[in-house]
Formats: sequence, structure tokens, C-alpha cells
Amino acid sequence: MNKPVLVVMAAGMGSRYGGMKQIDPVGPNGEVIIDYSLYDAYRAGFRTVIFVIKHEIEEAFRAAIGDRISKIMEVKYAFQQLDILPTGFEVPENREKPWGTCHAVLAAKNLIDGPFAVINADDYYGVEAFQVMYDYLSTHADDDFYRYCMVSYLLKNTLSENGSVARGVCIKNEDGTLQSVTERTRIEPCDGGAHYTEDGGESWVDLPGDTPVSMNLWGFTKSFLQEAENRFADWLNENLPKNPLKCEYFLPLVVSELIDEKKATVTVLHSADKWYGVTYREDKPAVVNAIKNKIEAGIYPMDLWEEKK
Repeated sequence: MNKPVLVVMAAGMGSRYGGMKQIDPVGPNGEVIIDYSLYDAYRAGFRTVIFVIKHEIEEAFRAAIGDRISKIMEVKYAFQQLDILPTGFEVPENREKPWGTCHAVLAAKNLIDGPFAVINADDYYGVEAFQVMYDYLSTHADDDFYRYCMVSYLLKNTLSENGSVARGVCIKNEDGTLQSVTERTRIEPCDGGAHYTEDGGESWVDLPGDTPVSMNLWGFTKSFLQEAENRFADWLNENLPKNPLKCEYFLPLVVSELIDEKKATVTVLHSADKWYGVTYREDKPAVVNAIKNKIEAGIYPMDLWEEKK
């Protein structure tokens, strides 16, 4: 079995944040959020990282992150461009939004030759998540089912005080595998808990704070790539007429279909860590403070990469 590699989705435009949040420093020496994820991934065992970016940000991304990380890990680049579509499809006029997380992973398809983990570039996942992920991917392979995994977090540990968030709401089977995951694109805190809306705020559905949610930390075998590619054209045919400018091909959609078709099982791994991210610019001070506290607690060194050089 090939060693697991890490795929980092970094092509998002940061529209709600108002800037290129992937390269916005949060650490004492200019470190960005992905530095801490990569540090945790490295000490868990990952040695290769594939950054999925847009050509437009390549120079800035390499300068801010890639060139530094290449001294410690093998770094590869894949490019998520709007015009990477199945034969017969064209980018809708005025479309600027990327095609979503599943499309991002497909952009890296030719660079992946074994098990792989997927993360967002702008999320802090914590030490535990990468260790349980690497251990699973190193010890499980497809047999009569595709053997995938994900790391879940408690919803209350993933909310922003500054606006709505999108989360994959999970339902588990009794054996700890995933029954379903549904993308809720507008979740907001309320009265010590949370709720979501699907009709622009006209009605809300409560969600308990201990609801397990996906933060796009998935573990797959290579089989997922072919399944996702095979389904993309049908998804486009169904969704382009309804929402040509903003529809997104999400990872949880394909995962749920494979579970429903009894082709895949997805083991739900757990992290008790608090998630941190900069969905909104106002989130940044809380992230900076959290990193500072973790350095003082000895979880990270002050100079993150000095010992690895």
C-alpha cells in the first residue's frame, strides 16, 4: 500500500472573508493556518502534500506557503479551474464561483496514486484529527466495500460568532459508520445551540450542539476519484439548469450516494478538539489568540518549522 498523501483545497476565493485568507498570517512568525495543519499532518506521518489552487494565485501561494513547505515535505500542485469540465460542457456566462469540493479533489486526480486525506486550507483541525486519519488510511484498504473515513467534530466546537457557516451534518449507524451527511449551507448559533435555514431565513430548524458535523476532513482510497469523475456529468446536467452560477459539486454528495448504493462504508473518526477558522475577517483575532495559547501550552513551538529544517 502506498503511503497516504494529503490534499489541501486552497482554491476558494475567500468571498465572505474579503481577501485571500489562505495566506493571511495568524502565527507569531507569519505562519498561516495551513502551516499548523501541515505541521500536525507531518508529525502524524504525512510526507506529501498536494495543494489544489487556482492559477491566478499560484505565485502568491508559492511565496507565502509552498516554497517554505517544500523544504520539509514533497509539494505538488493541482489547479482547479472553471473550464475543467467533462466533454460537451461549457462554463456558464458570468460564472465565477469554483465548482465545489468534489471538483477540487478531481483536479488532483492525476497526482494521487493511493490513499489520501482531504482538508480545507483555511481550517484549523487540531493534532488528534491528523493522527487518527493517518492511522486509518495506513491500515485500511478496499475489499468488498470502498473503505473510507472522516473525522467528525461537535457542531458547537465549529461555529462562528460572526455569521453563518456551512457544515456537513452527519447521522451515524450503530456500528460507528456514516449513515448520511447533508450539507447545510447556513447554520447560525442561537440560544446556546444552533439552527439552520434553507429558505433564506423564513424558517429555522434547531440543531443540538453535540451534533456530529463534517469539516471536510475526509479519508479516501483511489476508488473515490473514479466514482466522483463518473458522476460529474450527470450532476452538471441536473444542476446547471437550476443554478448555473452557484451550484457546487460537494464531496458529501458523492459519499452519500456511494453509501446509499452500498458501495462504500465510511468510518466516523472523532476529534474532541475545537475547530478554528476565518470564515469572516472578524474571526481572525480568535484564531490568533488560540494559536498563541497552544504555543504557550507547548502544543506548538514558537518557530514552527525550525526543528524540521
